[in-house]
Amino acid sequence: MEVLAVLNLGDFAPAFSKMGMFPVFDLAYYIVSILYLKYEPGSVEVSRRSPVASWLCAMLYCFGSYILADIMLGSSPIDYFQHNSHILLASAVWYLIFYCPLNLFYKCVAFLPVKLVLVALKEVVRTRKIAAGVHHAHHAYHHGFLIMVIIGYVKGSGVALISNFEQLLRGVWRPETNEILNMSFPTKASLYGAILFTLQEAHWLPVSKSTLILVFTLFMATSKVVMTARHSHGSPFALIESWVCHLLFGSPLGGSEEDHHHPPAATPSSPLKTKEELSEGARKRKAKKAE
Repeated sequence: MEVLAVLNLGDFAPAFSKMGMFPVFDLAYYIVSILYLKYEPGSVEVSRRSPVASWLCAMLYCFGSYILADIMLGSSPIDYFQHNSHILLASAVWYLIFYCPLNLFYKCVAFLPVKLVLVALKEVVRTRKIAAGVHHAHHAYHHGFLIMVIIGYVKGSGVALISNFEQLLRGVWRPETNEILNMSFPTKASLYGAILFTLQEAHWLPVSKSTLILVFTLFMATSKVVMTARHSHGSPFALIESWVCHLLFGSPLGGSEEDHHHPPAATPSSPLKTKEELSEGARKRKAKKAE
């Protein structure tokens, strides 16, 4: 408690939870999301061959969680597209990342120190989306705790959950990359975060929502920054999950998560890789040859 008093979280947490996300944090979210889209194999070719398909994929990367959550809650899937400022901002980011002369914008945002800052800012938005999803579901289904978890989970990781549909827009079909079968760290963290915010919404967790938002944001931002800096696809939950799965489901110890400490350029392209950092090294080598 003395540490909390020194940090003055009682005043900082509410101010942080009320801080607006547009445009700075949302801009970082759009940049990182579309940056990961460009890492996808064939995305650059699609942007040259069919800009409309590329733009639709970019919009799914930016707003897929809202679309999926609206469908599940019985709202129009295009409801979020009424926010013109968000659509224009995301579209501008898409154009600069894919079509900026000499790839200058892409090179700037992909520069590791800049990228780490953007990744941290993106996790601020993710946490807000999880909390907002749980709160929205609580108003629609006051005692539907499972629904609260599902909507919060979808709001935090909806882009990954509809990745197979997004692949179809690019002419790719890779069912083995289904996020339910191969859950990445952000997807797992979104699920755990949705559970925590649901417990808080139901008053079963003795902590204020603003404090939970601050603590969970710090955890997500720190984890993602460290993983991005190390080019790691592992999970901080791997050890605990391996023991729990072994205890409850008889799964072998050790889990299936592995950390990849080598940069993408040193590893062969694999359809099982996550979206983050995918094929960046191979694409850079291809660009150098073209020069």
